[in-house]
Amino acid sequence: MTDSLRLSATWGRAPVPRIDTPHVAYVLLDIAAPVPTRPVPLNVCLVLDRSGSMQGAKLAALKQATTGLLAMLTADDVVSIVLFDETAEVLVPATAAHDPAALAQRVAAIAEQGGTAMSTGMAAGLAELGRAPGPGRTARMLLLTDGRTWGDEERCRELAAELAARQVAVTALGLGAEWNETLLDAIADTTGGSSDYIADPTLIGAFFRRAVETAQATVANDARLTLRFARDVTPRAVWRTAPAIRSWPAVLDDQRTLVLPLGALEAQPPTGVVLEVLIAPRPTGIYRMAHAEVQALAVGGATLRATCDLVLEIGTDAAAPYDARVMNLVERVTAFRLQTRALAEAEAGDASRAAQTLRSAATRLLDLGEVDLAQATQREADAVAAGTTSSPEQRKAIHYATRKLTTQRLDEGPTSDATEGANR
Repeated sequence: MTDSLRLSATWGRAPVPRIDTPHVAYVLLDIAAPVPTRPVPLNVCLVLDRSGSMQGAKLAALKQATTGLLAMLTADDVVSIVLFDETAEVLVPATAAHDPAALAQRVAAIAEQGGTAMSTGMAAGLAELGRAPGPGRTARMLLLTDGRTWGDEERCRELAAELAARQVAVTALGLGAEWNETLLDAIADTTGGSSDYIADPTLIGAFFRRAVETAQATVANDARLTLRFARDVTPRAVWRTAPAIRSWPAVLDDQRTLVLPLGALEAQPPTGVVLEVLIAPRPTGIYRMAHAEVQALAVGGATLRATCDLVLEIGTDAAAPYDARVMNLVERVTAFRLQTRALAEAEAGDASRAAQTLRSAATRLLDLGEVDLAQATQREADAVAAGTTSSPEQRKAIHYATRKLTTQRLDEGPTSDATEGANR
């Protein structure tokens, strides 16, 4: 067993004054993985929408982006390409990526046709990924669609579970406005991957490059964080902060244990997990609030492991300062939580409450200096309150910009770039 991961805990405030009533505290767990000395060999499958709605600029940009992705691969990588409309076609069976120019010629011949049945592409992609198994490669699926899949969403979710069981993370990308973000988010979350919104076809190449770079920096797969809480310490909420914000139910088992499936671990950015815990009153002293352990399977098959105790001092007379980094992350996660709650309230038909929640999220964002995103969120609140329907582009732009509040954005630019779709 190799202890090459590093796990550390930072409280939002430590030490804390004496606790005479139940006390809410925040703690950040940082999981740092070793930096690979060279790009990790990949087994990557591109599952690409070629339905009729992809015609014109979308398809041209997709082909250009795919050609650029092929040029990033090495002879150690295995690549496959699956196209889908109502059915699926394996354009490139799983093959070593030693001749990207020859593969690019096949990509150039892609033409749009038909409707959208995404599960057919996912199933064919899963089969191609299975043709090149092995502990020395990281398996990834890159899924892109510009439309809603019809009649097979449940099958897509089932396939996501199969991919997760085979340790295949999915990067799920939606192009334009007419796709189902709830489904793509679920596919990504189930597999430990990521989902995102591409407003402009000319940006497909940038998203593809980032997906390959992230996969090549993968250190381990099937990572799991186990938290064992002390008596009278109860988790109220749990969020992962990278590559995008994700929440888990904070439900303990009979042993007061919480197991979180983290999926893949990359060297950069380090994986962070924020916990909100409720601590019962207790005397002055130093307490172990929980024990944390992370385990993962390294690329190559070795087991990686790290542990740490979440220790907090209680009862100091001095007013300890808050940790700026931890509390900033908490504020950003809170803005995401409010945005997510507002969406659920709107879908439930409670427009008044949804508008109020969105305004609260806008205030948080403004306090964080996310001016353009705050303004877009306020406009969304006004639209909900007025009973009007905002554009799908605006809703998607706000949703995905908020999900990435805790990490650097793809273009490394200001929020105004991330929310361009919302400002149109």
